[in-house]
Amino acid sequence: MAGHDDGQERTEQATPRRMQDAAKQGQVVRSRELVTLAMLLAGATGLLVLGPALLEGLAAQMRAGLTLDPKKIVNASQIPAALGQAFTDLLLLLAPFLGLMLVVALIAPLALGGWTFSLKLRWEHLNVLKGVGRLFSWQALMELTKALIKFLVVGGAAVVLLWQGEAELLHLGREPLLPALVHAARTLGWTFLVLTLPMLLIAGVDVPFQLFTYFRNLRMTKQEVRDEAKDTEGKPEVKGRIRRLQQEFARRRMMEKVPTADVIVTNPNHYAVALQYRPDTMKAPVIVALGVEMVALRIRELAARHRIPRVESPLLARALYFNGALDKPIPASLYQAVAQVLAYVYRLRRDGELTGDPIAMSEVPVPSELRTE
Repeated sequence: MAGHDDGQERTEQATPRRMQDAAKQGQVVRSRELVTLAMLLAGATGLLVLGPALLEGLAAQMRAGLTLDPKKIVNASQIPAALGQAFTDLLLLLAPFLGLMLVVALIAPLALGGWTFSLKLRWEHLNVLKGVGRLFSWQALMELTKALIKFLVVGGAAVVLLWQGEAELLHLGREPLLPALVHAARTLGWTFLVLTLPMLLIAGVDVPFQLFTYFRNLRMTKQEVRDEAKDTEGKPEVKGRIRRLQQEFARRRMMEKVPTADVIVTNPNHYAVALQYRPDTMKAPVIVALGVEMVALRIRELAARHRIPRVESPLLARALYFNGALDKPIPASLYQAVAQVLAYVYRLRRDGELTGDPIAMSEVPVPSELRTE
């Protein structure tokens, strides 16, 4: 396996960026056998469909050219115009068949590697030593083997077809001209069509080989993958700043939800958890904000500003902080404890006894497995 300059082996699959860069440089997967197969199919189809009319038209043009009426030519200066008109008629006659072959020749290569256009000059292609090395590479040996197999398979199929159709081909000489031309076009079309069968086998072997070779040549070392990831995602300090900005944005969104809370559960100073409960739309209370230290202080300040009841319950605050998740319902094991807190707050609000001061509730049923000292 090919090694890297620093001794690392290319064991990693090519990344999408590596494949895009290779395509920009004109390095895409191609199969000449697939193109040959498509051209044979197009040629066979064209001969079967257009061949009779094409050969009849060619015969008519040849007949018209050989029976040129001298009365229609006044002087020698009109001969180039007559020849030009004959050439134009010939092009128009051949245009459908040639157009079909041109379209197939342009589209067939795109079936495997897609469209690519690159004018970048690669100096390694001008290196004589590398060129000689490519001549004796295992890929060149594979190409030579394919050429020999293709010659033997296609040549053998052609010999069999000629041997089987010998009597039919000899019979063409005894037919009138136009029927013979039509018969010859159809025979040639079916011959090409039969020759596509061995080419189908060859292309079926060549396409997977070309794909394997392409992806093998694009393999990367582990260091190249790491370097690409660093270039793609940015430097660590840039990534850290982006992460801090994302956290700050998320914290601001969280703080905007604090005024919608029904109660704030605190430690009382280190932890703060804001709970919201809408019986009509929620199956359980939801944590809309939580934090420690400075974030907890900010939550408490917003709660005081918007007159959100604050309950001091250290065990419950730590249990909610360590076992709950932002914008998620509280854990099922804390339903009873939170229900007791909400019921007490609702009762105080109903009786008009909420003063804005913290409410101490140390005795709430927090399960022992969720207690954090």
